[in-house]
Amino acid sequence: MTTVLIDYDSGNLHSAEKAFQRMAAEGGHGPVVVTSDPDTVARATRIVLPGDGAFPACRRGLQAIDGLEAAIREAVEARGVPFLGICVGMQMLATWGREYADVAGFDWVQGEVTRIAPADPALKVPHMGWNDLVIDQPHPVLAGIETGDHAYFVHSYAMRVDDPADLLAHVDYGGPVTAIIGRANVVGTQFHPEKSQRAGLRLIANFLNWRP
Repeated sequence: MTTVLIDYDSGNLHSAEKAFQRMAAEGGHGPVVVTSDPDTVARATRIVLPGDGAFPACRRGLQAIDGLEAAIREAVEARGVPFLGICVGMQMLATWGREYADVAGFDWVQGEVTRIAPADPALKVPHMGWNDLVIDQPHPVLAGIETGDHAYFVHSYAMRVDDPADLLAHVDYGGPVTAIIGRANVVGTQFHPEKSQRAGLRLIANFLNWRP
């Protein structure tokens, strides 16, 4: 079993790599590899797509590596490999990103990514820091995680899912903000699980154990 963290020059992978390596070692889940090599991705048994920055830049960065997106799609769509998107990596699961321009996502979880607009003008954007999760749907990656558990967010845009069944958890930031989505063998977190202490490490462990 090999878990692959996709490296496409979009953010610092060091903390994510360390968190996944720790939980993989504790659970006996094999190596964790950081790579941009399509052949390595094609052989992966778990795929993680992190992302920091703007949606259009992240999409361009991924598409700029020859064969990488095709390898991801083949693994996830054809082989059913479990997939976790983190932050902008989650947002790219959507149909459309609306940050600066209309940019197509993977369209694995139908919806669009739009700017956060808190009802309370005192709440700043970006949404940065700790917030309490509200669990909306049960899911294997949420085993042992409850409403009220804390997660760490840094973002100005958030996904709005078309189908409420795809919304696994949200937070309240002047209104509901999507925190976790999931459909079939795909899940995504708007927050950074590698920076979210107990709840984040539990989610990573659950993902490594998950058999969709």
